[in-house]
Amino acid sequence: MNILLIEDDQDLAELLYEELEGEGYKVTAVVSVEEALPKLEQNTYDLVISDLRLPGRNGMTLVPELKALNHPPAILLITAFGSVNQAVQALKAGADDFLTKPFDMDHCLMTVHRLLDHRQLKHRAQGEQFCGMLGESAAMQHLFTNIKQISRADGPVLILGESGTGKELVARAIHQQSERHSGPFLAVNCAGIPSELLESEFFGHAAGAYTGAQKARQGLLREAQGGTLLLDEIGEMPPALQAKLLRVLQEGTIRPVGSDKEISVDVRIVAATHRDLEANVAAGDFREDLFFRLETFTLQVPPLRERGDDIALLARHFLASQQRAGKTQARQLSHSAWQQLLNYPFPGNVRELQNAMERAAIFCEGEEILPEHLPKRLRSAQADDPVGLFDSLTSGSLPPMQKIQQDYVDYVLDKTKGNKAQAADILGVTRRTLYRWLEDMHPKTS
Repeated sequence: MNILLIEDDQDLAELLYEELEGEGYKVTAVVSVEEALPKLEQNTYDLVISDLRLPGRNGMTLVPELKALNHPPAILLITAFGSVNQAVQALKAGADDFLTKPFDMDHCLMTVHRLLDHRQLKHRAQGEQFCGMLGESAAMQHLFTNIKQISRADGPVLILGESGTGKELVARAIHQQSERHSGPFLAVNCAGIPSELLESEFFGHAAGAYTGAQKARQGLLREAQGGTLLLDEIGEMPPALQAKLLRVLQEGTIRPVGSDKEISVDVRIVAATHRDLEANVAAGDFREDLFFRLETFTLQVPPLRERGDDIALLARHFLASQQRAGKTQARQLSHSAWQQLLNYPFPGNVRELQNAMERAAIFCEGEEILPEHLPKRLRSAQADDPVGLFDSLTSGSLPPMQKIQQDYVDYVLDKTKGNKAQAADILGVTRRTLYRWLEDMHPKTS
């Protein structure tokens, strides 16, 4: 959790900083309200601890501005000139608690814990999720705003983002926020259906259309009538089917396999992919006209490494889920465990973080998760950087994500001695996805 400390007494500021950091909190210390304001514009804080008497503006004047933030922090005011009147005035202004210097440090820490716990419960009660997604970072708030705007329209949507970022959640959010929310939401992975069955799966078929087709079938496009159909991994769709999908988008009609009748459909198409579709178009693997039709509305889902404090927010959420399921007694992460999470780039994004927290919760037998409870790749990433992740991220020359992913996949395969089932499990993907990655990364030459 993030704490902003505003204190001009250097000795007290250093003491509070050390004590709070020792409790596992991330602390930013400044000496004035004027110095705090740009920090508040750039970051989200769970708690602000401020002295009342400061050089320039006093701490009391900051309270209304803190309460007006989109995600207001808990507020703890401290002063060496305390009185009942000042305490009442601070609480009326919106502060959550008030301490008078000199104070007992244990009492101060207990107050901090209580305020942060209360803020978490308050957020949970108010529903800090947006359609099943968690995120307080600027990148996610921007995404949520775009989802609300796009949901008012009815054209196709293209969702771009790395594996594990939650593209299907974004698609579901578009559906839930739209006027189609009472209709069906169906999702299909284009890479998970044999190519010979794709046309029938999407468009349906007439009875007797082919051997084994004893009964007529509606197909996904008709089953999603009045709702939304998510085409995940759209880049895997065969060219012949791409042409027929384009006709659906343009004409709003389909023709089932083995039928000579056109059928009208009313369904919103949402497509998702981790691939660079423009590169696929240039390579001739994806139809340009379909790409232009799909990108009417485009959403980019940010990778976890660009979401700042959302890592801590999501980690706490996944841990709480394990607690509610009765799978762990762990209540918090140790400071060193937090550092491991915050220093790791998470190439597998939110899915990898969720898997890491589930593992940590199962292996933790106490109330505090320690580094040894986390997956080995998180613990060893900084000390033993086999794929150069940290060197790359801290150097002046940054490699593309595709290069980092390729190196990491090769590293996991090396460690599992080529066991693709085990490697896919570690990477948090299906074996089909791993095979596709390997084909992309190491194409066969004739």
